[in-house]
Amino acid sequence: MAKMTNAFRESVALAATAQGAYISLHTSDPTTTGNGEVTGGTPAYARKQTTWTGGASDGSVVGTEVSFDIPAGTYTHIGCWTAATGGTYLWSQAINGITFPGQGVLKISPIFQVPQGS
Repeated sequence: MAKMTNAFRESVALAATAQGAYISLHTSDPTTTGNGEVTGGTPAYARKQTTWTGGASDGSVVGTEVSFDIPAGTYTHIGCWTAATGGTYLWSQAINGITFPGQGVLKISPIFQVPQGS
């Protein structure tokens, strides 16, 4: 794997997060298609828009916290999309399997990071 400067990693992270800002929640690995996105709940689950902020020159771009209304279940991944509904699926990230025994609110602060390489 190539070694990258922090400035380059930051540029790549900023370019990637500029593609979409709608965060989704998933009950399984969404692979490359966005599978397993949550449905249901009262109030109903919906994707949430984050605002990406870079500037640390460390290859990480942090999103503002989003709050999901969710039904009972176990949640394993977040995803990123180009739109609140439909749109293009971009990427996913595993989260620690979080289980809710009933309807609740799950708050996530997304981070997109380009690793250093070896």
